[in-house]
Amino acid sequence: MRDNSLLPRTRPGGALVLRFIGASGLANLGDGIATIAWAWVASLITRDPLLIAVVAVALRLPWALLALPAGIVTDRVDRRRLILAMDLVRALAFGAAAVALWLALPLDPPSESGVSSVPVFVTLLLAALVVGGAEVFRDNAAQTMLPALVPHDRLEAANGRLWSLELTGNALVGPPLGAFLIALFLPLAFAANALFYALAGLIVASIAGQFRPRGAQRRDWRGELAEGFAFLQGAPLLRLLAWLTGFWNLFFQMVMIALVLHVQENLGLTSTGYGLVLAAGAVGGILGGLCGERIVRRIGKGAAAQWTLLASVPAFAAIALAPNLYTLALVLALFEFCGLVWNTVSVSTRQRMIPDALLGRVNSLYRLLAWGMMPLGLLLSGLVVRAAGLVLDRELALTAPFWVASAGVMVVTLAGWRGLGRGLRG
Repeated sequence: MRDNSLLPRTRPGGALVLRFIGASGLANLGDGIATIAWAWVASLITRDPLLIAVVAVALRLPWALLALPAGIVTDRVDRRRLILAMDLVRALAFGAAAVALWLALPLDPPSESGVSSVPVFVTLLLAALVVGGAEVFRDNAAQTMLPALVPHDRLEAANGRLWSLELTGNALVGPPLGAFLIALFLPLAFAANALFYALAGLIVASIAGQFRPRGAQRRDWRGELAEGFAFLQGAPLLRLLAWLTGFWNLFFQMVMIALVLHVQENLGLTSTGYGLVLAAGAVGGILGGLCGERIVRRIGKGAAAQWTLLASVPAFAAIALAPNLYTLALVLALFEFCGLVWNTVSVSTRQRMIPDALLGRVNSLYRLLAWGMMPLGLLLSGLVVRAAGLVLDRELALTAPFWVASAGVMVVTLAGWRGLGRGLRG
């Protein structure tokens, strides 16, 4: 049941939703450029898969460190202003990284076991930490702000359309654009990010209304967290979704960071080819976002969650077996389609179940479980490649994370199958 006394003091309307979605689209266009920029630039100074993974860990580690503070802050402040501040922080971080890279050019050839440029590597790590930290606060605030803009019975449709637009920027347009900018002039990928985040911040600033929960006040943070823990403890379905998402994210990060060297060394793709593969995945995700509500209505939330989670098992294995750009692109398209249907179910369920006054804290606890394991997956990917390299040639060793991820998701799916069916009836 929706408690209207907890809604932000604003008048939701189509114009506000469009501005919110537009700002998210621009921010995710920057995220899409960064998707290829972080790992590709790292691969230009080292060929060590573990060191490349460390850059991605710096980007994801803040989810484990800052998720709980982000939840408390989100329930205390105006969520629109928090989104604005974090967009501007990311713009400044990417701008500083662009300048640092420009000053470091030309780069020396990449090292096989270390880094060819310590200053560039340190710059990437620091920028990734700042951007990742701002993302934790921004994303948590954005997910708690959306239910104030649309009716709860339309959350599946709103989330599906929002993610479709976000994927358009994040994985369809962003990666190819990032590849083009890297090929044109290396620092441009980071400079473009600074521009897009700044523009997103300007749009967020134009959204009228107060988006601070009614009754929000500064209290003892331990008591505030205890309220969030108590709610999550009494919601077994949310806990199940959080753990399933967390383990899935662990294996997904193993796959995506391993994909960088796999496409370069095993498939012989350039940054442009890699960007196109990611773009193909985005097409599938966009379709999944647009079709998610209809799929859920036809087969039910439980079946939709069960089968889209299971789809990752053959998808991860197929990535290892795909012989060229085209088959790999098709696999990622089908995989992302299923992933967006899963998100449509899990996030909409979470937004509907949690009261607005608790949404920031419970959302942050949920995402601590769901996203906090991503750094572990990134490190495991590099360690798996290293360990496999002791007994296999490098070509096969680079595909080892895909097989480990496929087996891992199978175990996770079997463990959560019945719980999803019972908890998501209808």
